[in-house]
Amino acid sequence: MMSTDISDLLFPDLVVVGLTATTKKALFQQVGALAAPVLSLQAEAIADGLAAREKLGSTGFGGGVAIPHARIEGLARIVVIVARLVRGIEFRAVDDAPVDIVVAMLSPPDAGAEHLKALARVSRRFRDRKFVEKLRGAGSVDAFYALLTADDLGTGQRDAA
Repeated sequence: MMSTDISDLLFPDLVVVGLTATTKKALFQQVGALAAPVLSLQAEAIADGLAAREKLGSTGFGGGVAIPHARIEGLARIVVIVARLVRGIEFRAVDDAPVDIVVAMLSPPDAGAEHLKALARVSRRFRDRKFVEKLRGAGSVDAFYALLTADDLGTGQRDAA
């Protein structure tokens, strides 16, 4: 079985709980504003990249999860931003469910196969409904981050945390 570990794609500062966006546009702007200083990029470039990809078709994955992604000029490696929203937003997801867990993936423009492999890993991880429910129940950003970085085979031991 392929790994679903995504900890190598995460920055602690890019894992957030309590985003207040009420539309996709506002969400992409908030993600851009959050990621830009950490990644030394322009917030607008991130928001515009995510919005442009979304216009090609919804990245609403089902089960309240969306995986918007974009290739961003000036990025050195693939980065994932994970956010839990205060309230689910309309995302035209495959199951029409509102989205409250967003996993935004940013890749360098030339990341071809790496981009697809990372997207597959993220998709596998967030297809696990029990994992997503644990994320929804995390009481703090630290607990949320701990769940995201826990070894997916060893999550049983971390339930007490």
